[in-house]
Formats: sequence, structure tokens, C-alpha cells
Amino acid sequence: MSLYKYSFWEVLKNAFCAEVWERVLPAISETMYMVAVSAAFVLVFGVILGLVLVMTSREGLMPCKAVHTVLSAVINCFRSLPQVIIIIVMLPVARALVGKSYGSNACIISLVASCVPLFARLVESSLLELDKGKIEAAKAMGSGNMRILFTIMVPETMPSLVRAFTNAVVIIISMTALAGSFGAGGIGYVAVTYGYTRFEHDLLFATIIVLIVIVQIVQILGDTVSKIILKRRHLI
Repeated sequence: MSLYKYSFWEVLKNAFCAEVWERVLPAISETMYMVAVSAAFVLVFGVILGLVLVMTSREGLMPCKAVHTVLSAVINCFRSLPQVIIIIVMLPVARALVGKSYGSNACIISLVASCVPLFARLVESSLLELDKGKIEAAKAMGSGNMRILFTIMVPETMPSLVRAFTNAVVIIISMTALAGSFGAGGIGYVAVTYGYTRFEHDLLFATIIVLIVIVQIVQILGDTVSKIILKRRHLI
């Protein structure tokens, strides 16, 4: 149903009919696959890069100006590019790695390239917020750098890291919708190809509802995990 022929409420009502959801449900599983795999890569590489940034900074545990400067510059280069540009730039890379520049797997490469730098900066910000006194106390007790990093810095900032990862996952979800216009599949592909191009606005509304629900679930889970950690530490 199109908004050009029917009223807003008629189109919205039709968005909940079985015929519409028969076309939307397969796209949901494809979107969830892209989000899950991308989130896993973003978590691993984002945490590693964030830890390296903090460790090699001027006031870090292992200061190294050369490594920090180069890594920071590379991350800033990727962060300065809009998501659409990153998707376009990564198409040849996706073709080289997975054999094609469209589909879910090709989209994952663009998602990772876009969100890893963002999450790395969020990890860096979370770790830098830690009270320096705790680190100095650990050094005074003879703790090594790795022990300080994994027994003090990461555990102490875990609630903040969980919230940062939640934000990164939400951004990944939004990027899957954007990548749909480049043949990535999933909810974004259905919304652009059918909902927008073919004026099937009831289908477009259905995809919007799905995206809102998914983001709300992710946000609630992230907030819940963060609060559980804080409660266990008697901080709230």
C-alpha cells in the first residue's frame, strides 16, 4: 500500500498484516546475522586497538609515541569518513576477500571497518576515565603492566565499556539498514528496494518497526548488564 493512494493510518494498519511480515521475517534473520558477526569482530578488534592506544599514550603503562601516533592517525582517518563513503570504499576489499561486493558477508567487512575505529575510541575514553590513583597504587605494590591492565583498568571500567559496546551495536544496526541500498540484504534492502523504490510504504513501516524494536532490545540489554555490574560493586 502506498501513501499516495491510502491514508497514513490505513497504510500503518496494513503494515501488521501477515502478507507483509512474510516478506519481512526472512530479512530479519539476515540482518541479525550481519549484526552478530560484525559485533563480534568490532568487540575483539575495538578492545585490542583501544587498549593499545591507552597503553602507548604518553601517560600510559608502555609509552610509545610512534605506535600511538600512527595508530591514532589511522583510526582518525576511518572515523572522518561518512558511513556511505566507507561502504563504497570497502566494496573492492569485500570483492577481494569474499569474492563479491554484495550480500551479507560483503556488508560485514564495511561494518567492521566503520565501527571498529569508533569503538576503539570509546574504549580509550572509558579507560582514561579511571582514577589514576588506583594505577599508581598498583604500581607501588609491584604489579606488572599486564596485571594492572587486566585486573584493574579493564574490570574497573567494565560498566562504561558495556555501554560503549551497546552504542557500537546500535550503530552497526543502523549501518546494516544503510548498506541495504548497496545490495547488502536484510531489513535495509527490503526498506529501500520495496518500501521506497516501489512505494510499498506498508512494508517500509514494518521495517521501521523492526529496527526500533531491535535497537530497544539491544539498549535494554546493555543497560541491564551495566547496572548488574554496578550493583555487584555496590556502586548503585
